Amino acid sequence: MFNVITFMKTPRLLLCLLATSLASTLLAQPSYTDPGLSHEVRAQDLLNRLSLEEKVALMQDNSKPIPRLGVPAFGWWNEALHGVARSGYATVFPQAIGMAATFDEDAVFRTFTAVSDEARAKTTHNKQVENKRGKYKNLTFWTPNINIFRDPRWGRGQETYGEDPYLTTRLGIAVVKGIQGPDDSHYAKAMACAKHYAVHSGPEWNRHSFNAEAINPEDLWETYLPAFKALVKDANVKQVMCAYNRYEGNPCCGSDKLLINILREGWNYQHVVVSDCGAIDDFYEKGKHETHADSATASSAAVRAGTDLECGNSYRSLVNAVQKGLIAESELDVSLKRLLKTRFELGDFDADSLVPWTRIPMSVVNCEAHQQLALEMARKSLVLLKNDKSVLPLPSTAEGLLVMGPNADNETMQWGNYNGTPYKTITILQGLEAALNTSLPHIKTPHVVAEDKVQSTVDSLMALLPACEKVIFVGGISPRLEGEQMRVNLPGFKGGDRTTIELPSVQRALVKALAKAGKQIVFVNCSGSAMGLSEEDKVCRAILQAWYPGEKGGQAVADVLFGKYNPSGRLPITFYTGDNQLPDFEDYSMKGRTYRFLETKPLYPFGYGLSYTNFTYSNPSIDKSAKTVSVTVTNTGKRSGEEVVQLYVQRTAPQARAKALRGFKRISLQPGASMVVTFELDEATLAFYDAKSGDVAALPGTYQLEVGSSSASETCKRVVFHL
Repeated sequence: MFNVITFMKTPRLLLCLLATSLASTLLAQPSYTDPGLSHEVRAQDLLNRLSLEEKVALMQDNSKPIPRLGVPAFGWWNEALHGVARSGYATVFPQAIGMAATFDEDAVFRTFTAVSDEARAKTTHNKQVENKRGKYKNLTFWTPNINIFRDPRWGRGQETYGEDPYLTTRLGIAVVKGIQGPDDSHYAKAMACAKHYAVHSGPEWNRHSFNAEAINPEDLWETYLPAFKALVKDANVKQVMCAYNRYEGNPCCGSDKLLINILREGWNYQHVVVSDCGAIDDFYEKGKHETHADSATASSAAVRAGTDLECGNSYRSLVNAVQKGLIAESELDVSLKRLLKTRFELGDFDADSLVPWTRIPMSVVNCEAHQQLALEMARKSLVLLKNDKSVLPLPSTAEGLLVMGPNADNETMQWGNYNGTPYKTITILQGLEAALNTSLPHIKTPHVVAEDKVQSTVDSLMALLPACEKVIFVGGISPRLEGEQMRVNLPGFKGGDRTTIELPSVQRALVKALAKAGKQIVFVNCSGSAMGLSEEDKVCRAILQAWYPGEKGGQAVADVLFGKYNPSGRLPITFYTGDNQLPDFEDYSMKGRTYRFLETKPLYPFGYGLSYTNFTYSNPSIDKSAKTVSVTVTNTGKRSGEEVVQLYVQRTAPQARAKALRGFKRISLQPGASMVVTFELDEATLAFYDAKSGDVAALPGTYQLEVGSSSASETCKRVVFHL
């Protein structure tokens, strides 16, 4: 018999079940909001929910928020070249080229661990307190600059780790690991960026139109690419920035060879590629590369080559490009997934309570410990180039001492470029006065003047000279004269680059006048690049290379000049005798460049630096079974000091290649103490370009090994190794 009551209850039950199911569906947590899922799964889920317009907006460096999905704004462009930059107060460490002079991987790693501590603290503060997440406020830092400093006239060379691929590689890895934090952390501390990929190191004035072509494969694989390869494969760098210039006719940000064949396929790079700022515009703008017709075709080509993120405005046209069929939306998805995955890895979508790095307090910013680290790095970066008759260290007295030079009391010079702002800077004059606990007579002098004003300027300054025996002349140039594409047109300088490596005429003439007046000159040179100091070497009693030494630079210089610290820095670049030793600036061949290919004797060689003590080396010994080479280093002087022991390798047969740095170790020795220093002779140590395979390889053959205190062969001990 039909039950009316049951019939009446059934639809009501179904309705309840349907309502419950619908509510459950509506309340279900989208996968991208679930912190328990992998970053990749979350990125894919969010990607699936985006419109075309939203996708394109997220592929630009200043990414706008998407309120309907809870996606916050994000500024990709952030700087941390030698401290958190352009974001208020931060510890300012020595400029990158100065850090390179330390030849100290551990110290560089500790420095960038401190930098990422400050970065995390500032980012959390920006978000929680100031509600700012845009440019210079986030955690994707566009550093390190691992281009090879092939020519001292390049204004941006100060941002690099010098002219040697191996030194650049080792320090670049240390930077990346310090910034990004432990590899096994669920959330990255921050993201580093290997730039500018590839074959880019000046000139600045033509970088938007320059075509690096006819680069021989030896130079490409032994000089220009090794650091990039190592940061990708050994440091897991999370960003790579493609350069402005063309390579073999194609803009680097649209180069299939560089971005697809080598980077993605050859090195299996899985992370983000970002354009340099405005680089996509260069594809089509008049007077630049002009390889593409317009913004849409240029942007499509860049994305298809693997440039995921644009710093600039061209990618706005990707919506139109998809609609016109120039590129498929699915091709954009490949790039966008990488971008979203990076943001999930940083914890950008998650509550701060889930991300351990957000607990780093603002009190770490420019804290005492970081200031002391800045002092340590500045001390280790200083390179003593000359010390005639042991004039240094100076006696701790102000009597008969005068300070001159444009960089003596110059705060901003010490900060370098791409810099933050320290709470306090100790200038070199201030450091000297603090060391002596008294004021010093100081005559201000200019960096550079017009050529017809040189003599009158020197005459007027010499007329101010008080009675003195010794002059500490703090000269050189500044980051206001050399740097990235600058509006500078003064004698010796052009658009950020230099037209001569000689000391500016007014300074050279003034040093010569001081010497003629019988003054003992201690020359402290501040620069981000090599200077031609041949004339100064003739008349100065001592020369100290100070780079752009950061907020504690003045104290560090005083510590060295008065003997509180024994100098231990080494040159990461060759100091040439003068302009006459330099090839054409625009020629990217390595012939005649750097210690590896220079055919004449430089003023000061790569790896060079004096100490207040002396070190001797035994003859190297090879352990064939362990594949190692060892040398005993002894401190034969009267005070403790640090030595940088350097290994150079040259393949003599088959396919002879120029010698190259393949190992270095910084050691500390007390007077009379010795230490055995050992280097491995593994495949990486012995690998050079192999013309047959078109790659680098350790070939069976003969290798000459040199171990010593610089790249100058006459200072090294030699031994032959057969593989």
